[in-house]
Amino acid sequence: MNRALPLIDVAGTPREIGLRHGTAAKEAIAKNVATYLDRFTAVGKVPREVILKRASSYRRVIESANPDYAAAMGGIAEGSGQELLDIVALNVRYEILYSEFAHIGMEKAVAGPSAAGGCTSFALLPSRTANGHLLIGQNWDWIPEVRGLLVRRRGDAGAEQLAFTEAGIAGGKIGLNAVGLGLAINGLVSNRDSWSHVRKPFHVRCWEILGSSGFREAAGAVTSAKRSCSTNFLIAQAGDGGKVVDIEAAPDNEYRVEPERGFLAHTNHFSDPDALGIWQPLAEDRPSTFDRYARIQHVMGEWADEDAKVGVDDLKEMLRDHTGAPHSLCRHEDTSLPPEMRYETVVSVIMDLDAREMFIASGTPCTGRYRRVPLVAGRTRA
Repeated sequence: MNRALPLIDVAGTPREIGLRHGTAAKEAIAKNVATYLDRFTAVGKVPREVILKRASSYRRVIESANPDYAAAMGGIAEGSGQELLDIVALNVRYEILYSEFAHIGMEKAVAGPSAAGGCTSFALLPSRTANGHLLIGQNWDWIPEVRGLLVRRRGDAGAEQLAFTEAGIAGGKIGLNAVGLGLAINGLVSNRDSWSHVRKPFHVRCWEILGSSGFREAAGAVTSAKRSCSTNFLIAQAGDGGKVVDIEAAPDNEYRVEPERGFLAHTNHFSDPDALGIWQPLAEDRPSTFDRYARIQHVMGEWADEDAKVGVDDLKEMLRDHTGAPHSLCRHEDTSLPPEMRYETVVSVIMDLDAREMFIASGTPCTGRYRRVPLVAGRTRA
């Protein structure tokens, strides 16, 4: 059964924003802290005391690289009543878990169980959409027990943001802002990934992208410094026919993917790992990422061949697609795997960057209803 996705409105300083987040989502944050501590142990056999040491190292990096993010984490810890290092661990869970996914994949090659969460993201230029707007979005496939929420950040004109995040994580990972910037993401793994390269974390970069005032600044949040682990960032901005770039970011290098025939899609593998000097220890997730990519490319290819004008309802239907299950766009738990290795579509998002609004379904989109959420509360369509 799908769980309703809370929406919280926040404003003020980064610490005040974190405090509101922590207070409003206290129960969900406690659940996420417990879920991730269990998953760290189950996947990587990493005990809590080691996790806290890693979190302490990342805390220092975050305080130096982005004091606002550090202040928001402090507010979340205070508001939720959680220990600060537990909140830091939650905010760097990407580096902790994806390092383990890469390590397990390198050890076991195609053996398992070592499946990771997967996501399917997309973008359509205005020339391809029914309303002439830039549309982006994704299915976010992850741990079914994780509790999410929408955070709508109010502020001076031009500073508003609307993003999906996990309760307790300051940086929204799928969202849009007042200047028409949007972000979707995909997890990637490479043989170069390691939490021990203690660098600016993934979720801090997401915070910086959604806080950007322009396309180049947003891309720079990805490319201006090396990373601990690989990630894919799909960044877009409305206006002037729309701008879209997909940045496959390995720890030390990046590869850019541009739209073809007005469409772009991405799943959980690199387009050209050789160009980045890496290899992909995908293990059991190999068929999932390639099958999902083939399916979404097929759907978009048919739209391109027919010169179709694609609407939000068409995208909802695509995201509910079960072709090739269990390796389908709408992903359900594989009960043949141990519970700690099961993943499913946790949230499904379509963003209209010109209208500054998103359509979001909690849980598998085949069983959920998409809810329209505007960037500015109370705003109606013209």
